[in-house]
Amino acid sequence: MVSVENKDKKWWEKEVIYQIYPKSFKDSNNDGIGDIQGIQEKLPYLKELGITTIWICPIFTSPMVDNGYDISDFEGINPEFGTMADFDHLLKKANQVGIKVILDLVINHTSDEHPWFQAALKDKESPYRAYYIFKEGKTEPNNWRSIFGGSVWEKLPNEDMYYFHAFDKKQPDLNWENKALRQELYGMINRWLEKGIAGFRIDSITFIKKDQDFASLPADGVDGLASCKSKTRNRPGIEIFLNELKKETFEKYNCVTVGEAPGVPYEEYGDFIGDDGYFSMIFDFNYSDIDVESGSDWFKRTNWTTKEFKEKLKRSQEVLQKNGWGANFIENHDQPRAVSKFIKPDYQTDEAAKAIGMLYFFLRGTPFIYQAQELGMQNAERKTIDQFNDISSIDNYYRSIQEGFTPEEAMTFVNQRSRDNTRTPFPWDDSQYGGFSKTTPWLEMTEENPSRNAQQNQVLNHYKQMIELRQFGVVSEVLTNGTITFLENVPDNVIAYKRTLNEVEVYCYTNLSETQEMISLEGENIQILLNSHDDLPSEANELALHPYQSILVKKINEVSDNGN
Repeated sequence: MVSVENKDKKWWEKEVIYQIYPKSFKDSNNDGIGDIQGIQEKLPYLKELGITTIWICPIFTSPMVDNGYDISDFEGINPEFGTMADFDHLLKKANQVGIKVILDLVINHTSDEHPWFQAALKDKESPYRAYYIFKEGKTEPNNWRSIFGGSVWEKLPNEDMYYFHAFDKKQPDLNWENKALRQELYGMINRWLEKGIAGFRIDSITFIKKDQDFASLPADGVDGLASCKSKTRNRPGIEIFLNELKKETFEKYNCVTVGEAPGVPYEEYGDFIGDDGYFSMIFDFNYSDIDVESGSDWFKRTNWTTKEFKEKLKRSQEVLQKNGWGANFIENHDQPRAVSKFIKPDYQTDEAAKAIGMLYFFLRGTPFIYQAQELGMQNAERKTIDQFNDISSIDNYYRSIQEGFTPEEAMTFVNQRSRDNTRTPFPWDDSQYGGFSKTTPWLEMTEENPSRNAQQNQVLNHYKQMIELRQFGVVSEVLTNGTITFLENVPDNVIAYKRTLNEVEVYCYTNLSETQEMISLEGENIQILLNSHDDLPSEANELALHPYQSILVKKINEVSDNGN
């Protein structure tokens, strides 16, 4: 257990967190599926990279309909990942090398194979029926569409009764209005914290409160349904649940809590991450979802510009700085690869991968790295829908066709946005299956014999330098604790910000475009700390940034350099 007395209360501000998708990280027993022992085997790699905390996606007992986000036992380990003894050993070994462990906390829903739900199905008088949301009727209670497509309602086979699921039909939502259910969840959370984990990333937490009128909405698609988000996400009254959750669990420990909190307006960020906020930090999806109008409707693409992205990033950082602390990311298990998403096809190089990494890594907040992001990984192009495992990809493919797009267009949307893009097995070397496994992996590799892998990888070396700079470099304090200010006197295609602490100033400039851009340094003396490219052309007081080039520079204070 992390001791409150022996640790800084905000220790997580100094962390570099690495997200592991266990099914795809390292297969230790050659069954084609990554596992807990595989994670333990690669702790030296993570330590050398500079990681201080790992976030492991769900390893709990699950039928794996949504790859572990459908939990049938909150306190059991899914056999394909190993045993609880394996996890205990991983936790011990990670702590020995100075790496903390946080887990996913999925408490909006369970699997339909969870004993609670099974008991609710078998007996309409069971107290467990109140643990879920059931509505009586001969037709669906309303026209809400689930996040993964189709109605949020699933009929029971032998009753005029429906149960609610905001996500897949095999993920019934828990009824947070029920106090007994909430107490069960709090007990489970506390037992994991007593075991010694450092905290949680909390999945879909803004969905736990539903509008109790369950009223239908104007249809927003040809299916006659309407997105359930406006009635099920961050609704009035959720603050009661979230305050109780914190009081009954998190605040008893010096743990970190990272909320996946889509749908929270900026004016409410103080409630979520302020001094008395529900969580240590939250992810902000306002800038990460710039390529689509809706994170769950991939066929609604946008023609975003760097200027628009810069404004969203600036607004996000200003709000986070005003209210608390942010969790900075460019990739995760629900997003495509950043190189493919943010960089034009002709420029998807190692240098561009370094630049997009620098752009976000030195923002104010705790940086998150998703597995193999540090290799400059790109999206995998699939030819048929049968090659996809992700249920959201399959839903979006058929919904796109339903909305009038051709199968070819639908495949393009899915390839661009599929969650399988970041779920492909980790390429450790250039052997068949990339050293991930000696047998055919559960999901097709990006390349069967990966040319991009963890051996001799210049993007990986660059990430090591970024981490070293933030954690131990001469500007470590300013990169961790400094304020952030976005610069206005730069071209539209350049994203630039300044980190300041006391009199130390560090600047990050990124050209997020296909054209060379000039930036003026106004005669100031600078020291280049990091450069995504091998060169940096200069003319008088101007620097020429190559397409997709990023530099980190420190302003040199001449007075202090003279020893005065």
